Amino acid sequence: MKKYNLENYLRYKDDVKKVINRTDHKPYSEYSRDELIALFLPLVENISRKFSTSDQASGVMDITDIIQEGSIGLIFAVDKIDWDTMNASNNQEQTIKSFLSKRIKGSIRRAIDINRGGIRIPEHKLNEIRKDNSNDHQLLSLFFNSIFESIDSSFDGGDNDEYSESNNIANQYEDKSKEYNIDLLNLYLLSIFKKYLTNNESEVLRLSYGLDCDKYSAASIAEILGFKGPSAYVRVSELKKFAISKLIANVDASQVVDYL
Repeated sequence: MKKYNLENYLRYKDDVKKVINRTDHKPYSEYSRDELIALFLPLVENISRKFSTSDQASGVMDITDIIQEGSIGLIFAVDKIDWDTMNASNNQEQTIKSFLSKRIKGSIRRAIDINRGGIRIPEHKLNEIRKDNSNDHQLLSLFFNSIFESIDSSFDGGDNDEYSESNNIANQYEDKSKEYNIDLLNLYLLSIFKKYLTNNESEVLRLSYGLDCDKYSAASIAEILGFKGPSAYVRVSELKKFAISKLIANVDASQVVDYL
């Protein structure tokens, strides 16, 4: 919260909550334009927080800037809703959220591209790059998440990672592949760790999944790495998730094709 005015942000959250509480529950087509905008402002913030201010805009935009741009996108999107299509939908809430989300994300991305730097790439080219990269990202996500889930399938609750639906793509398909050669796979993973991760990131994954040793709990890993404090195990869990995300973001997809 240190990058922006906390007092203004809290006042904004309070105002949105009050407006939503005053809004009666009724079919979406019966809401006024202003009521719809207020009703979906929490959706704007939810989407905005999925954009990294450091990676996506090189720190030029903070979270309030991104929320503002998303809100502008929401306003334009509300004006473009096709109510005949919405009313014909079997799941009106899902349909309208999908419609609005796409336009909110587009508004934020355009603002990020404008503020990214001095060299401008046409928006249609940036969209092509994103589309091409998404396939590699999905492939890497499938590889690393399936690898770590096959080593340790309990990823829910306690010390374990909380993966979003998109990160659990491997679970959406029946697994007809042969089991991994664990010894070779461990050697491969350790070589990847050495190339792309820091020592602490590598050690957290190695010890968490027991790649060449016994598996350790987060509390034990925190002690081994010298993390202090009652929440040291939380730092281990966060570092584990960050390390996996870092691998997905940086490893070349061609390096993992033979393992899938």
